[in-house]
Amino acid sequence: MNTLLKRVWIGLATTLIVGLATVVLPDHVQLDDAGRIHLGAPPPSPSTAAPTPESTSPPLTRDAVDKVIRTAIGAAGLDPAQGRPLVAGAYSGRTGWVAVRAKRAAQSEMNKICADLERQGWTLNPSGDRPDASRSYKRGGWYLLVSTRGKTQAPSTSSPLTDSQTYLTLTGLQLNLSDIPLPEVTITIG
Repeated sequence: MNTLLKRVWIGLATTLIVGLATVVLPDHVQLDDAGRIHLGAPPPSPSTAAPTPESTSPPLTRDAVDKVIRTAIGAAGLDPAQGRPLVAGAYSGRTGWVAVRAKRAAQSEMNKICADLERQGWTLNPSGDRPDASRSYKRGGWYLLVSTRGKTQAPSTSSPLTDSQTYLTLTGLQLNLSDIPLPEVTITIG
């Protein structure tokens, strides 16, 4: 029985690690035809084109990302003062904005915000996105998540939403994942 529990815990830990790696580093997780999962940078292939570099070579500052967020909100026809900042304070690697919006208008506003982010040079990162609920972008070491989320996912400090309301959220997080070396790991399940 002890061996069975040990295998179950190892399987759960492996699933958790692979799941997190798939979300955070989708370009570094591959599943082959035999069901094996490969973690780490894929080996370069002569037939594969080189990845395109990000549109911004120097890292962006938090102030620059705040300006991007305000510009995108304005492009959607919203006033940034209608919402509130998500993160305030000294931590320079996080920022964001959230507002309560009518559900019927939130999807259209999210689409306009996303279109403006693309116009500003942000690269769409479609892995794990749900076009009707969230989209993520990257540029200059920053990742932006644009989402509409209902009252079941509302922040605990906020007031309750009505059935016709949702949150429209832009969340910015500064990450430099290129500095994290990933070893080549193969996991066989089964």
